[in-house]
Amino acid sequence: MSETLQSRPVLVVDFGAQYAQLIARRVREAKVYSEVVPHTMSVAAMLAKNPAAVILSGGPASVYAAGAPSLDPALLAAGVPVFGMCYGFQAMVQALGGTVAHTGTGEYGHTDAVVTPDGSLLFDGQPKEQSVWMSHGDSVTEAPAGMAVTATTPGATVAAFEDADRRLFGVQWHPEVLHTAYGQRVLENFLWRGAGIPADWTASNVVESLVESVRAQVGTGRVLCALSGGVDSSVAAALVQRAVGDQLTCVFVDHGLLREGEHEQVEQEFVAATGVRLVVVDARERFLTALAGLTDPEAKRKAIGAQFIRVFEQAARDLVGSASADGNPIEFLVQGTLYPDVVESGGGEGAANIKSHHNVGGLPKDLKFTLVEPLRALFKDEVRAVGLELGVPEAIVWRQPFPGPGLGVRIIGEVTAERLAILRAADAIAREELTAAGLDREIWQCPVVLLAEVRSVGVQGDGRTYGHPIVLRPVSSEDAMTADWTRVPYDVLAKISTRITNEVSEVNRVVLDVTSKPPGTIEWE
Repeated sequence: MSETLQSRPVLVVDFGAQYAQLIARRVREAKVYSEVVPHTMSVAAMLAKNPAAVILSGGPASVYAAGAPSLDPALLAAGVPVFGMCYGFQAMVQALGGTVAHTGTGEYGHTDAVVTPDGSLLFDGQPKEQSVWMSHGDSVTEAPAGMAVTATTPGATVAAFEDADRRLFGVQWHPEVLHTAYGQRVLENFLWRGAGIPADWTASNVVESLVESVRAQVGTGRVLCALSGGVDSSVAAALVQRAVGDQLTCVFVDHGLLREGEHEQVEQEFVAATGVRLVVVDARERFLTALAGLTDPEAKRKAIGAQFIRVFEQAARDLVGSASADGNPIEFLVQGTLYPDVVESGGGEGAANIKSHHNVGGLPKDLKFTLVEPLRALFKDEVRAVGLELGVPEAIVWRQPFPGPGLGVRIIGEVTAERLAILRAADAIAREELTAAGLDREIWQCPVVLLAEVRSVGVQGDGRTYGHPIVLRPVSSEDAMTADWTRVPYDVLAKISTRITNEVSEVNRVVLDVTSKPPGTIEWE
């Protein structure tokens, strides 16, 4: 991206909070770019990023516990605006010489706070009494020298403080959650006024910045784009085409792991709307061969990722050797990698590897391309906003997310042509009924999973059956980092179940997954 938008990020320092990613999202909703970094990062490394501000997240530890994360006072003396939340607030107090004590009175959930709007930067223009979301056992009993106490609660005599001259601010509660009534306004006051950061992280500015970044990386080089027809790859393709035009060729791999009608949707809808140059590669047999005998989810993802790259390498060789080619090698490969993909694959700084995404953790080491990943820093809602700004059809922009490895990771067990046909039919029915019920915008996505290694007894046509179960996994989410199962109306679920068991002969049972994320991931594999 251009220097304007990413040269001075807001760093969200993760002290082990379940909400660190949410804080980053809230900052971006305030039209300011943000990145999450681990608390183990040194102050020198943080300052090397030239941050416009630093936000200290909450965390599960007590500042007094052995091995608890600590805050280097050098960060608070560096002249960078700092805002502490919950644990981050207490870490600031400890680093600045204030007092955090075991008072024996904790606060959890909704709590009434009394704030001091007059003269306060954080609470300016807000009511004196407001509901906040607390989660703390220890409490600050003495504010550091120079700090003005600006809020109290029944269990915390020092619930917020600020020093506008040093640009240091903190609150004991969680302003990032929706349960805190004025949380977003407090955050915006810190970002826009306390730190003086311009609100320029908008879709139009992001598009302009991304286009500039792609042009700078690619130059006059030729580019391939991995086009699946999903939101991410479609927006990435439209963005790169805006940047480099005819230097781009999109390659659509029919790997046999697609849902019903996806091949046609790519050719008819996306190509018609964007006019991109498209090459279709039929690699169905190749992928099935590579997946034969594999049942471990990570092994399947890595095998699919490796085959993707090999197919693109061959496509590049074929394009260079074609009569219409200019003979120049194709050195760049565009992928629709998003920020949650990077974090879950362990690619974020300090992130744990939850699962390898085929385009992040599953890439082969001898990759022949230089990757172009213009969406790598974006959340899904930001990608959609960029897509609309680029003119990508709404039918594609608002399409439910679909994993790059396709139905290959929605079959629990070995992937075979027969099992793919079963799952494809069941998935088509579920999608059709959810659309008919007008639930497409309410549901983030609804993976349909085939338990291929499980069979259950059923009765169909007065006879005993021993068929496969199908799992419906409807979830609601903002960015896939967290999710809850969607309460789909019973009549819709009944219609889906009846149609699947009537129309897909190999299935005799439909079940509903009612697990949130965490502890479960959205996909089963």
